Amino acid sequence: MIRNTTKRQKLGWVIFIVYLVFLAYFLFFSEDFGRTREDYAYNLVPLREIRRFFLYSHIVGVQAFFLNIVGNVVGFMPFGFFLPVISRRSRLWYNTVLLSFLFSLSIETIQLVFRVGSFDVDDMILNTLGGILGFVCYKIVQRIRKRRRMGAKA
Repeated sequence: MIRNTTKRQKLGWVIFIVYLVFLAYFLFFSEDFGRTREDYAYNLVPLREIRRFFLYSHIVGVQAFFLNIVGNVVGFMPFGFFLPVISRRSRLWYNTVLLSFLFSLSIETIQLVFRVGSFDVDDMILNTLGGILGFVCYKIVQRIRKRRRMGAKA
């Protein structure tokens, strides 16, 4: 596996692993994100929490809104971006979407089993959306790289 990888893929793996370490810290250990609280909550109704944050953003505050809604999307964008870098199979959009969803489901299930954070189906939706947006960013970068190569050859 290592012999057939490019320098870009190797660098992608390093960045991807560092990203996963930081993600694990913020999702499971960071006290700033309420990971040590005693009470536990879960949401199995799709779009319930997303709707609540939109409707009551003036009550919960801008910081809580961005942390929950935007944070879940932005937090998973590197996942969707680096998957196609490190794996040729993930260059197909549906593989990246599926892996983003499955990874998010795994994280939420770990939170449910160990009662760390909260299991929220809306987080899975937002995380998967972040993976999709990361993949779109990857495709945009690839188009720019391709145009630059074509321009350099001309």
